[in-house]
Amino acid sequence: MKHLNKLFVSMLMIAGLSASAQDSDNPWAISFGANAIDTRTSAGARDFNFKDHFSEFFNAKDNWNILPSVSYLTVSRNVGGNFSVGVTGSVNKITKFVNWTGPTANAVTVVNPNAMYYSGDLAIKYSLMSLIGSKVIDPSVNVGGGYSWMGKTSGGTANIGAGLTFWFTEQVGLSLASTYKKAFTDREYNSSTDFDLPSLFENTAGLTFKFGGKDTDNDGIYDKDDACPEVAGLKEFQGCPDTDGDGIADKDDACPEVAGLAALNGCPDTDGDGIADKDDACPEVAGLAALNGCPDTDGDGVADMKDKCPTVAGPRDNGGCPWPDTDGDSVLDKDDKCVDVKGTVANNGCPEVSEEAIKKLNDYAKTILFDTSKATFQKRTFVVLQAMTAILKEYPSSNFSIEGHTDADGKDTVNQTLSENRAAAVKTYLVENGIDASRLTSAGFGESMPIASNKTKAGKALNRRVEVKVVK
Repeated sequence: MKHLNKLFVSMLMIAGLSASAQDSDNPWAISFGANAIDTRTSAGARDFNFKDHFSEFFNAKDNWNILPSVSYLTVSRNVGGNFSVGVTGSVNKITKFVNWTGPTANAVTVVNPNAMYYSGDLAIKYSLMSLIGSKVIDPSVNVGGGYSWMGKTSGGTANIGAGLTFWFTEQVGLSLASTYKKAFTDREYNSSTDFDLPSLFENTAGLTFKFGGKDTDNDGIYDKDDACPEVAGLKEFQGCPDTDGDGIADKDDACPEVAGLAALNGCPDTDGDGIADKDDACPEVAGLAALNGCPDTDGDGVADMKDKCPTVAGPRDNGGCPWPDTDGDSVLDKDDKCVDVKGTVANNGCPEVSEEAIKKLNDYAKTILFDTSKATFQKRTFVVLQAMTAILKEYPSSNFSIEGHTDADGKDTVNQTLSENRAAAVKTYLVENGIDASRLTSAGFGESMPIASNKTKAGKALNRRVEVKVVK
């Protein structure tokens, strides 16, 4: 007992260590140590006095039988929750048999039958550790049954008991237990050495080792609970590592090698603009999400790094710079058909055709000479046509209509066709000499629109004409 007391004191000194009861993490347990057999419970059964009987329960000197060696072995397994089932084998030598010697009160004596004791027991144990909220102290209760041999007698027993385990570590503990074994034999007094199997208490003290849990990566978290069983990790991340120490498990960290922010899935944001560096085209300078993290100083929607004019707003199509207006006519060069000449907005930046220009065109047109009854030009007319071409080029965004007219000589149908052909001939010449065809139309009106009398030679000459009009 002296040594047991020292062991008990040592156990109290380390009771603060973290540990746990037998459970699904380490389902198997093996216990071994010394047992003490006390037969007094049967000796007092005929005239039971609780006070006297309980006072004798701890009378190891007079009542306990102890072998100076390992005398019990238990193998058990957790079967779910706080329950476990175990099988125990015990051995002892009975040298203190507390015997009932007669019908008188407290008629007991201690004899030495020098009988060997063996037992095999099955027990269902329930741990109370989780109920008391401890990680070290593990009280328990158990029920079961078994079969015992003592000397020449043997018999079955019904067992009930209680235990207390102090866990030094998660898998090693000191176990103390006391089990009452009710024998199913009729105890009759014959002689000091002739007895039936008595009911008794078996008290045990020993070490318990849990095992069976698998922890492949040795991180202290069993594989069944480890989200990363092949890589050592942290308990708070269910066994997964956090390489960069940013509080985000590697498996959920988009940047596991560099500490970052939870809001950015573990990636850093050096410039603090809310865009992870890995997605930020300008990680050192705060910018806009719409521009991949780059700044836009002038607010024109073009990132400074791509903006040719970063401090002046301008369209993307012009590299972030404002469009120029070279001639200052309020029509931007990109839309101005006369970039170097001031014009009007209505005429796409080109000057409007003046009345003077129209008068010149028609003065020239009146002098166009055709071969008689034909749509071909006389040679001296080409100078006139060239002059007309030059004027039209001064107004590149203006459109014009070329109209042909004849005098009243000849048939109407012939005159109509002739006027159309002559107007078309003028248009063709102008196009061939650089005027865009889309700017010109031609039409013939025959003799229907005279400007003088067809009864005189001079009047007829005036009616045979070409007119040029501006098309608005």
